[in-house]
Amino acid sequence: MTPTVERDEFREAMSRLGAAVNIITTDGAAGLHGLTASAVCSVTDDPPTLLVCVNRASNVHAALSQNGVLCVNVLASRHQELSSLFGRGGIPVEERFAGAQWRVLTTGAPALADAVVSLDCTIAQITEIGTHSVFFCRVRAIALGGQPEGLIYFNRSYHDIAPARRELCHQD
Repeated sequence: MTPTVERDEFREAMSRLGAAVNIITTDGAAGLHGLTASAVCSVTDDPPTLLVCVNRASNVHAALSQNGVLCVNVLASRHQELSSLFGRGGIPVEERFAGAQWRVLTTGAPALADAVVSLDCTIAQITEIGTHSVFFCRVRAIALGGQPEGLIYFNRSYHDIAPARRELCHQD
């Protein structure tokens, strides 16, 4: 007999798995939409592909599926408020996007102007499992930010990942 893991136990375990915080955006025939997500990871570099997991109950899910494009915008500590804005329900789309500067790379999905990195993608495949869909996304364009840094979500709170600072060594 296989032991069963309860939902709450699994959720607690996953809260201890640190993950980068991202805003996933899309635009196209189904309209402009976006959400905050931490379930994003690399799949392969040949061809450059990543995956994004989205709850099918999310109002953004249908727009992602219909538009067929998305941009993964990796956030820094300065984006905590923006992450919360895209992560809360009931906020109009226009209000979410008014909180930052955006640009377009290749697909038409909004890229955050000061993101740590923006990965502009076309959706190659969608697989459903449980309550979520896994979007497999071909990276079509990349915009790297100036200074690598990060915003991690761990143990149900944000944590800043600052770049290492070099100490100057003086010899006498």
